[in-house]
This record gives sequence, C-alpha cells and structure tokens, in this order.
Amino acid sequence: MIFPLKKIFVNCTINLSFFLILLLGIQNSSEKRKVNFLMSETVKLPVSFIIGISFIGGSLSGGLISLNSNEESS
Repeated sequence: MIFPLKKIFVNCTINLSFFLILLLGIQNSSEKRKVNFLMSETVKLPVSFIIGISFIGGSLSGGLISLNSNEESS
C-alpha cells in the first residue's frame, strides 16, 4: 500500500517542479497564440506555455496510468 502512495507523491512532485521551471522559463516569451476549443477560445497565451502544459499533463497522466496498470497485473 505504501509503494503506490510513494509513486504518486514522486510523480506529482516531479511534475510540480516541471511546472515551476516552466513558469520561470516563459517570462521572456513574446509570441502569444489563442487555443481554440469546440465552442470557445482561450486568452492569448505564450506558445511555450501551451507546449509545456501539454507535456506536463501527458507526463502526469502517463504516470498515473502506469500506476493503475501495475496494480492490475499484480
């Protein structure tokens, strides 16, 4: 039981540090774009922020999915 909690904690900690580094890195970003959703669009965001958030979201969900698949195979 303690191993899955440790894995979740490590995954969240690493992704939080990626997010903090991302926020520091986009301070001088000048190129901004809008993201179009199905019925609306976002405010103008730096392109590096959009790409970074996509990476962090994929990393976080991938870590949690791998945790779930390891529990099922045991």
